[in-house]
Amino acid sequence: MPKKNQISVLIVDGNASFREMSARRLSADPQIDVVATASDAFEARDKILRHDVDLIVCEAEMPKMNGLEFIKRLLPQYPLPVVIISTNPQNGVEARKVGAQDFVEKPNPRSSKTSADFFLELAMKIRLAAKTRRPGGNLAEPEACNNHSRQLSGNGRSSDRLIAIGASTGGTEAIYHILKNLRSDCPGILIVQHIPPVFSKMFAERLDTQTSLRCKEAQSGDYLESGRVYIAPGDQHMRIKRIGQKYRIEVFAGEKVNGHCPSVDTLFDSVAREASHRAIGVLLTGMGNDGARGLLNIRRNGGYTIGQDEASSVVYGMNKVAFNIGAVSIQSALENIHHCILSALKE
Repeated sequence: MPKKNQISVLIVDGNASFREMSARRLSADPQIDVVATASDAFEARDKILRHDVDLIVCEAEMPKMNGLEFIKRLLPQYPLPVVIISTNPQNGVEARKVGAQDFVEKPNPRSSKTSADFFLELAMKIRLAAKTRRPGGNLAEPEACNNHSRQLSGNGRSSDRLIAIGASTGGTEAIYHILKNLRSDCPGILIVQHIPPVFSKMFAERLDTQTSLRCKEAQSGDYLESGRVYIAPGDQHMRIKRIGQKYRIEVFAGEKVNGHCPSVDTLFDSVAREASHRAIGVLLTGMGNDGARGLLNIRRNGGYTIGQDEASSVVYGMNKVAFNIGAVSIQSALENIHHCILSALKE
């Protein structure tokens, strides 16, 4: 079992001798523990389910399924940072396109990089990737978010306010980046991430351990509390009902909305109706249009709405539709969204 301060790593590579050497060399780093190795994408998925993995190191060119294709399919389902490795430096660009957090070029006969150099660089990037988001856009902070404060207002105004977040492809890392920058006294947060059953609970548990907020998979009857995050179960819709000054959460099975269950629109529509001007709605990266109409309803009912910009999105889809229909009060790079939230809470 890895120690609490160690990073649990899964190595995925088709070369058995390289896997063995990587496990030995990386485990020599006191911050890293290689908990499993896999020879292909299908074995890797089984290992993820069996081990408590914090990060994946994956070869770009593998048997059965290309490593880049594997990562592209993996990230919407598993909230795990990934470091891609390959002898082909061109795979570095592709790695970031599919959502990997970093890339390390393997040594080859044409390069001057030694095996020792490679493993030093890989260990360093594992440590960085374990606590930082995938490299994305670096747009300047939006002017409307400049006058923010990391201290929430002490006048009690945030007690009946709430934050609702919707995301799909690439959303797990985006959500983590936002939540890790919010304080434990922020208003309650509701999240719909398009994610399969079981993995929504795993996602909530990871957020609970990696942020200062208390995170859980939502259950019917939960009441929204400050400093708490509620993740919609992977196969149920989530909505809220205002009871006096509080919000009660309901989760329920139902037909897919916009092709999804849970649906962002289902949550956002209830937030617009029950919280109106007290709500902050955030729509992040994702394919399709789920959440766009609901975000527009939040804005029309007096809420403040934020859309992730194209440059920092893995897929500029849901948030693009929202922007195009006028649902977005401000569009922001991911790295600045928590500033926008904090700024809105001061108003």
